[in-house]
Amino acid sequence: MKIGIIFGGKSAEHEVSLQSAKNIVEALDKEKFEPVLIGIDKNGNWHLNDPSSYLLHAENPKLIQLNKSNDAIAIVPGSKDAPIIHANTSEVLEQIDVIFPIVHGTLGEDGSLQGMLRLANLPFVGPSVLSSAICMDKDIAKQLLHSAGILVAKGLVYSKVNKSDITYQTAKNKLGVPIFIKPANQGSSVGVSKVETEEEFNAAIDLAFQFDHKVVIEECIHGREIECSVLGNDQPIASLPGEILPNTEFYSYESKYIDEKGAELAAPADLSEEQVKKVQQTAIHAFKTLQCEGLARVDFFLTENEDLYVNEINTLPGFTKISMYPKLWEISGIPYTELITKLIELAIERHNEDNNLKSSIWE
Repeated sequence: MKIGIIFGGKSAEHEVSLQSAKNIVEALDKEKFEPVLIGIDKNGNWHLNDPSSYLLHAENPKLIQLNKSNDAIAIVPGSKDAPIIHANTSEVLEQIDVIFPIVHGTLGEDGSLQGMLRLANLPFVGPSVLSSAICMDKDIAKQLLHSAGILVAKGLVYSKVNKSDITYQTAKNKLGVPIFIKPANQGSSVGVSKVETEEEFNAAIDLAFQFDHKVVIEECIHGREIECSVLGNDQPIASLPGEILPNTEFYSYESKYIDEKGAELAAPADLSEEQVKKVQQTAIHAFKTLQCEGLARVDFFLTENEDLYVNEINTLPGFTKISMYPKLWEISGIPYTELITKLIELAIERHNEDNNLKSSIWE
């Protein structure tokens, strides 16, 4: 079975995606699957890559790059096993059975890529269009979680059209300090700032608007940073929780993907049986509330009062060598290679169920 691994992309998380793709290729069960590597460069061009030479500086997360090929490609939508063709010659280069998209951030996990894959009639790993779009938007996701009775941080939301209404004093009065300022549609702490002063606040607002047209200003929840991996479609299961122990001001982009000493990962987390159960149940509740399928990582804050807040849900979590999603399944009894296989099987299962739905009232 040919597995198309789509990676890279135009988002700020391009390099993280390259690291994730590398680990997935290495972990893939080669007796069952043959990888077909589709790299997207920072300009959005798609390349068919040779598995032996698709990355440059692969061992250095600061220097890692996509090794662009001369095979600019396109996918022909609609037919079964949508063929990959050469963009210039229309020559069929590959046939793909399943797609494993591991493009992090905008245009990768926000529903855009998922919509294209649905149009191409290709099964793909991870949540579909609706869930991907919802979970990417911190504002919409938290409104839905709150409606479902799940605790989330209090916040204020502004778009560029009302940027002039944003004041430090208003945010401080409503949310206290310190305050977190985030682009609404970004992941991996890209463009996120923790601020206390008015000067820091104004700079952070400008930074966040560089990454999105909408920003979220949130209260600071003082608590332990707990993460839980979820796996499945209609009957999802939750892993043992882990804990992030940052060695920096907060769990930043650098701490997650660049600096291996930026944070310690306690897996499993030092929690009571009751706390573990609560985290797992809430993770599955959040997963179902936001219509997730396949996989997601649910990030929490656990306060001293035992309140459990959902911080965010990541629908295409990192698969780098220091990423929590695969680590948590490893300690929960599902090794990396088996995890990749299960995700592919879940993608095929959902695709088959979708194709069994009626597409005409006259059938």
